[in-house]
Amino acid sequence: MITLRPVYLIDGTRTPFLKACSKPSSFYAADLAVNASKALLLRQPFAPDAIDEVIFGCASPTVDEANIARIIALRLGCGDQTPAFTVHRNCASGLNAVDSACRNIAAGYSDLVLAGGVEAMSHAPLLLQETMVNWLAHWNQAKSLGQKLMMLSQLRPSHFAPVIALLRGLRDPVIGMSMGQTAEEIAYTFKINRNAMDSFAVQSHQRLKQAINEGYHSEIIPLYDHKGNVYLQDDGLREDSSTAKLAKLHAVFDQPAGHVTAGNSAQITDGAASLLLASEHAIEQYQLPVIARLHPAQWAGVKPSQMGLGPVHAIAKTLVEHQLPLKNIDYWEINEAFAAQVLACVKALDDDDYCQQEVGVKKALGLIDSSRLNIDGGGISQGHPIGATGARIVLHLATILQRKKAQRGIASLCIGGGQGGAMLIEAVNHG
Repeated sequence: MITLRPVYLIDGTRTPFLKACSKPSSFYAADLAVNASKALLLRQPFAPDAIDEVIFGCASPTVDEANIARIIALRLGCGDQTPAFTVHRNCASGLNAVDSACRNIAAGYSDLVLAGGVEAMSHAPLLLQETMVNWLAHWNQAKSLGQKLMMLSQLRPSHFAPVIALLRGLRDPVIGMSMGQTAEEIAYTFKINRNAMDSFAVQSHQRLKQAINEGYHSEIIPLYDHKGNVYLQDDGLREDSSTAKLAKLHAVFDQPAGHVTAGNSAQITDGAASLLLASEHAIEQYQLPVIARLHPAQWAGVKPSQMGLGPVHAIAKTLVEHQLPLKNIDYWEINEAFAAQVLACVKALDDDDYCQQEVGVKKALGLIDSSRLNIDGGGISQGHPIGATGARIVLHLATILQRKKAQRGIASLCIGGGQGGAMLIEAVNHG
């Protein structure tokens, strides 16, 4: 039996999460990740080339950012010899990157790893229809003027309709349902009404507002664009959010009967989070501070139509793996892909029938106290850059444990395609 080494989070930073507006932002994904990581590395006692490997999660890098982790490593000055790889597990790409780093350190392959996640959703491309691609192929094969005129006669306005990659990516190709439609389905299953969803969304904004006012997002570093504009905080906060205002929004995914709206769903956002993980050897070598101990994540699969319930199954595996009752977890981060999805997870964890029949445990795992769940806001208010969120919630949960002088937390996400991931985080000191 292999004895795994303990793995520690020593530091972390992230950019502000910026709403993806109607055009590409000033920052490509690599720019965001480099900015977050540079600020992190500048305050370390070692040079960038001391890092053993760089691992980043990203669901949709641009065509100029293939293996974006390697680009990040080279731009940071980690050196030609430092290996780097990118992971893609949809919404949990950032968590998967941190988990990969954690497992490599635990197994003794690395001692010091830069891991994180990034997404520039505003740069999601517009693609050509397949009919247009086929037309272009035949056009290139046409040799004579007559053949080209024949091809021009076959060109139709519909050929020019773009494929919006972002929307296509949020649709499950196996079952043909969008992520929002799966949220509607589990809302119906667990009898979660519109008011409950909107109330949860308002709470997310209120908690983010309080966290900003109290300075609880100290991991955020300033971000400057090429015009000299500075971004200091997540810009998705709606301070005047209310259930009355949210009630005026129409359902997006299931009209007219649905309840999932743009107001009670995560915001489409650009952002990056960067974490430094280390072994005890690296901590002693460089005299590093420690924020928390990280345990390898647990992963689970569910029906794609029930993808929002993935955290329930991953959390259950985490609790079983560490022989912990739910009540022994002090704080929780469950990504707010949709208000309906988080509320359904809370209900499912406390439901005997679901836990017995679907999760395979003897009884309900227990009820998560809402005052200990996403206490500083979440994806609905902060935004959800697909590849970055998993890294963000691990980092922020570790800071919450320090702030609250608490012992344990679990960070979890649902994953498009029908999966869930969860990671146990333990405080090391409260100094």
